[in-house]
Order: sequence, then structure tokens, then C-alpha cells
Amino acid sequence: MEKNKFTLNIPSRSCNEAFARVTVAAFATQLDPTLEEISDIKTSVSEAVTNCSVHAYPNSIGMIYITCEILPDNVLKIKIRDRGCGIENVEQAMQPLFTTGGEERAGLGFAVMESMMDNIKVLSRLGKGTTVTMKKRISVKENAKQK
Repeated sequence: MEKNKFTLNIPSRSCNEAFARVTVAAFATQLDPTLEEISDIKTSVSEAVTNCSVHAYPNSIGMIYITCEILPDNVLKIKIRDRGCGIENVEQAMQPLFTTGGEERAGLGFAVMESMMDNIKVLSRLGKGTTVTMKKRISVKENAKQK
């Protein structure tokens, strides 16, 4: 059986962040997530897309590439990629409160994603871009198990 999957390519405009989050959330509904799981997914997508808009393309508009797929065991995999400036030190960037975005940024994006998703992986190359891959296993409800 072929997995269900979609891709979405959007410009890194802040107005597209809401579109990305509701698109991924709508796709996730086929797994019958709880409201809390949907909220976690939407928030994590928002953080990742905002990072692309603010940090990957700080002085320009670039493309954000989103891929979502359903994996076995009710796992939602979300990959958000840019071709922006890249992250010099991923480990440092993932530390809470670290930001290169100035005083108006809290530096909590990766920490929020890590707290809401089951797994997060960040790969980045300077001048080539960054890929954030997140996974979340959606709980299977008792009545769904009996079907």
C-alpha cells in the first residue's frame, strides 16, 4: 500500500505561515488526532516556517518546501526545508534563548518544536539551506482499535 503524502512550496512571506500550519493540520486529521496533538503540530509547523522566513531569508523572499507523509504506526512526518543562508552551528541554534534574530526574537523555536513533537532532526549547510524533519506519533483511540 502506498503511503499518503503531499508537498507544498510557498514563498517565505509571513502571511503564508498560517496557510502552512492549517494545511499540515488538515492533512493530519486523517490520523484522527486529539485537539492537543493538532495544536502541537500547528505550533511546530508555525515555528519552523517562521524560522525560514526570519532567519533563512532575512533580507529576501525565498521558497519554503514542506513535505508531509503518513508513516506506519500512525506517525506523521513533516519536513520543512529552505535554500537560505543555513545555520552556522545547529547545536547552538537549538539551545533555548539563542537567537540571531535580534531583541524581538525569543530564541525558543527549536525548543518549542522539541517539546511538542516526538522527534526533531535539523540538518543545515551554510549557503545551502536548512531542513527540519519532525515526527509525531498520533495516539490511537480505544474505539478506533475495535474497528
